[in-house]
Amino acid sequence: MAGMGKRMRPHTLNVPKPLIPVAGKPIVQHLVENIADVVSEGIEEIAFVIGDFDEEIKNQLKEIAGRINAKSSFFYQEEALGTAHAIQCAADAMDGKIVVAFADTLFKADFKLNDNHDATIWVQKVKNPSSFGVVKLGDSGQITDFIEKPKTFVSDLAIIGIYYFKEGEKLRNAIQYLLDNKITGNGEYQLTDALENMNKQGVKFYRSEVIEWMDCGNKNATVHTNQRMLHYLKHEDLISDKAGFTDSVIIPPCYIGKNAKIHKSVVGPYVSIGENTQIQNSIIENSIIRDDAIIENTVLTNSLIGNFTIIKNHANDLSIGDYTKINNS
Repeated sequence: MAGMGKRMRPHTLNVPKPLIPVAGKPIVQHLVENIADVVSEGIEEIAFVIGDFDEEIKNQLKEIAGRINAKSSFFYQEEALGTAHAIQCAADAMDGKIVVAFADTLFKADFKLNDNHDATIWVQKVKNPSSFGVVKLGDSGQITDFIEKPKTFVSDLAIIGIYYFKEGEKLRNAIQYLLDNKITGNGEYQLTDALENMNKQGVKFYRSEVIEWMDCGNKNATVHTNQRMLHYLKHEDLISDKAGFTDSVIIPPCYIGKNAKIHKSVVGPYVSIGENTQIQNSIIENSIIRDDAIIENTVLTNSLIGNFTIIKNHANDLSIGDYTKINNS
């Protein structure tokens, strides 16, 4: 999670993308909990590969690890040299059984990971495989090839960005070989090259297919992921008992944080509202509104609204960052 999140600006100017909340929790917290649900044993450590993050953000990550009783460690990627290079920054944590995950990906799955396999790749069928790294399967169901953005059809099983390795040191050695020999693709060290080398050396890869793969790469994708996560969580209690409502209609599923106040408004479906946010005389659907915002006389859809924003007398699909004010009166 060391990237700058440029496609999510302005929301990543003050916080890294994996800490943007969807359905009431930071993206990376959902990811950690989803992985914990599918592994068959407890997670001992979470190694975060980060950029220039301050102590407050690191403390948030420590808290997320602590929620599943795991210790946390931090490694730094100072220069963006590709996915394999980013992973290798955490080389000291790559012993024994490991899961590698890119922190802007969420998933819904219905399986328990087979930790007897040498390695497992999370995949999903896609309609446009030429836009993804894909895997090709042999007759036994074992992965035979890794292909990055194939120009002709070879497979529709896209790699979603989550991997299991029974022996993490084998991945570490394969990536180090790329770095030592300066083997790059498009000027960067690619994880798929390391996986292909491991495959040739006899590591047996298998696939686990997820029900749904949710991307958080840009504003529209993140708002859609918020919708899907609320859909999956709709039977849970998502509305704080410390939120206040007067003369309003809430159309579920919605997440509403503590001390939020909603007056003479219609909210939902698929809306997440942060703590201390005030909404009055407004209609809001399919949107994320973060903490301490004020929304009045406004209609919003497909929007991502930052902390401490003020929006009055407006109607639109918006993407605005923290401390922004819009008033069309």
